Amino acid sequence: MARSGLGQDPDGTAAVAVLKRAVELDSESRYPQALVCYQEGIDLLLQVLKGTKDDTKKCNLRKKISDYMDRAENIKKYLDQEKEDGKYHKQIKIEENATGFSYESLFQEYLNETVTEVWIEDPYIRHTHQLYNFLRFCEMLIKRPCKVKTIHLLTSLDEGGGKEQQSNGLREIKESLRSHGVLLEVDYSSSIHDREISCCRQRHVA
Repeated sequence: MARSGLGQDPDGTAAVAVLKRAVELDSESRYPQALVCYQEGIDLLLQVLKGTKDDTKKCNLRKKISDYMDRAENIKKYLDQEKEDGKYHKQIKIEENATGFSYESLFQEYLNETVTEVWIEDPYIRHTHQLYNFLRFCEMLIKRPCKVKTIHLLTSLDEGGGKEQQSNGLREIKESLRSHGVLLEVDYSSSIHDREISCCRQRHVA
């Protein structure tokens, strides 16, 4: 569908490749990746349209752009509904020693005024830098537009010499959050091994 006459210039060739990939991802139900490719392909088609003089080609390009925009909009609506229903999952792979991944850049798209509770599972909230990172994450929840009232932390208990540091650090964070009207509930488990974050949204009834 992206081919007719588009391969004659660099933008056209790139558009064909990107939109072909978008259709493949779409057919595989890999909708987040497909949406990105559709959007990039549409931008490239718009550049081709700007440089096109032939009226027939312009008409064909506008039709293609409209079709791809409709599909991209449908995917976006689907993903937005999945997020609203709490069914949307996105995997972000961060290589070892990679930089530039702030909490805001990772979680911004999920945080809005409907978020009221957050659950965090992390077996390693023990040492100073781990406690500091957890504090920074909590601060982000307060600063963002979401109206978080309760944060649930499930972690593992430090049975060694850092037990007092862990206890004191979490108590200080709990007191700090309380001053902002946010409750921190801490539970311990010896069986958790992975990190997980989930949230509860307040539904608005029309």
